[in-house]
Amino acid sequence: MENFENKCKKCEFIFIASMKGLIIRRFLVGFKVKDHYFKKAKKENFLARSVYKLEEIDQKYKIFSKGQRVVDLGYHPGSWTQFTAKCVGDEGKVVGIDIKPVNKKLTTLRNVKLFEKSIFDVAKPEDLEEDEIFDVVISDMAPNTTGIRSVDQDRSLNLVEEVFHILPVFLKPGGNFVIKVFDSHQAQVFLKEQKNVFGEYHFLKPKSTRSVSKEFFVIGKKYQP
Repeated sequence: MENFENKCKKCEFIFIASMKGLIIRRFLVGFKVKDHYFKKAKKENFLARSVYKLEEIDQKYKIFSKGQRVVDLGYHPGSWTQFTAKCVGDEGKVVGIDIKPVNKKLTTLRNVKLFEKSIFDVAKPEDLEEDEIFDVVISDMAPNTTGIRSVDQDRSLNLVEEVFHILPVFLKPGGNFVIKVFDSHQAQVFLKEQKNVFGEYHFLKPKSTRSVSKEFFVIGKKYQP
C-alpha cells in the first residue's frame, strides 16, 4: 500500500511539473513573439510593435488610400499614426488625439496634426480645428488596466461605446473604421448591434497579438449612418 501511495505522489509530482513546464513554454513563446515584433518595430523606426496589427488589417481589408483624411483616436505612442501617415501620403492628413502629452517624435511628420485631448471632450471635427469629417476613423485605445478582468473589460467597452457615439459626426458615409476591443460578453452584444451601419463588418485578432491577449479588432467598411 505504501509503495502504491508513493507511486501516486510521484505521478502527481510529474504531472504538476509537466503542467508548469507547459505554462512556462507558453509564456516564453509569447515573449518570443513580442520580442520579434518589438525588434522589428525598432529596426523599421516605428514607435511600437502594435503597428503590425494595423498593417495586417490594412493588407487584408484595404483600409487606407492616398489622399484620405484620417482621425486616430488615442494615438499614443504613435505607431498607428506613423503607418497611416505613410499610407495617405503628403496629399492626405492624419489628426491624432490622446490624453497624454503630444509625442514630439511625430511632430516632424508634415501631414500629421496632434492634440492633447480626451475623446470625451471631442464632439465634432471643429473641436480638432477641422471643417470636414473624415474618410477613416481608427482607434487603438486601451483603458488604464487594473488587472481585474471585469473592470478592464468594462473600461474598454466604455471607450468603444464613446467612439461609436461620436462616429456619425466624424466618419463620412462610405468611410472605413478600425477599433480595438477587449473581448467580453457585453462587448459582443454591443458590437452586434452596430453591424447594420456598415456594408462590411469583420472581427480580427492579428497574428502579432499575443495568444494570451483578450483584445481583437473590429473593422467596418462602407459606413452607412
